[in-house]
Amino acid sequence: MQLHLAALLLGVAGLGSAGVADLEGVRHAARQDYVGGSLDCAAYGGANGGGANGGNRPVPSGQCCVARTSLNQDACIAGNGQQGRCVPGGNNCGGTLSCVAQSNLGCTNTIQERGKNLCRARVGNNRYQDGTRVITNLNQAQIY
Repeated sequence: MQLHLAALLLGVAGLGSAGVADLEGVRHAARQDYVGGSLDCAAYGGANGGGANGGNRPVPSGQCCVARTSLNQDACIAGNGQQGRCVPGGNNCGGTLSCVAQSNLGCTNTIQERGKNLCRARVGNNRYQDGTRVITNLNQAQIY
């Protein structure tokens, strides 16, 4: 009888520990809010667990990216609400990367920067801002 009682207790303990554990402190939220829902991954941390920008860096919003945190080609939300990228130059950000809307970027898929297509802010007739320099071809961009 003692063997059966021990097996029963272990079985109950095993069933109790097989329940879903809330390890992140999120309670009373619908599953679709986190898995397969309608959240914008770029704005809310992305599907890779480290944010759209990786490394748990925040997704900037506004004219400038986060000083000493954002990296080239990180996703951002531009001042006009459009999706954009953090790029050198484009807005007056005092040396910090600028958040430039996708519609104002020139990009090339032949050059990669930090694992994404190279983009720079457009400043006129086939001209691009590359930090303090204005270039005429994205092949001239300095890769950071």
